[in-house]
Amino acid sequence: MLHFGTSTLRGRIGPITGEVTLARGAKTGDLRLRIPVTTVETGVRALDARLKEPDLLATAEYPEAYFVATKFQFDAAGGVKEVRGEFTLRGVSEPLSLVARSFACRHDATLGREVCGGDFDGDLKRSRFGATLGLPFIGDDVHLVVQVEAIAP
Repeated sequence: MLHFGTSTLRGRIGPITGEVTLARGAKTGDLRLRIPVTTVETGVRALDARLKEPDLLATAEYPEAYFVATKFQFDAAGGVKEVRGEFTLRGVSEPLSLVARSFACRHDATLGREVCGGDFDGDLKRSRFGATLGLPFIGDDVHLVVQVEAIAP
């Protein structure tokens, strides 16, 4: 998010919990994530506290965000290319697409199970979720970078 037209504000939320089911052969998937927005961290305590206020993330009333996706696009090798679903923040749900920058699976000899993971990007407008403080001086566009790894049961 661009701050007063000068620099980009960056932050981290997590750890995120959830479940994913991939049927790479059938090219289907199901993803359900719980995102603890109360853990937002920018490296500046005063900003972290301000982000949690009712006119931004509203963490007292909405401590978690959610992402539920059932529309997966796969490449020919069975790798995930894109995940589309519904993102809910502050009690408002909007469509969200996460595009894979990378995705791979491997068999982990130590765990004796398959491990899959990737890096995904997505974009949203915070105003669509009711977080309008400071517009237009504080940017509306939020770029998401999601790094995820999952272990087969």
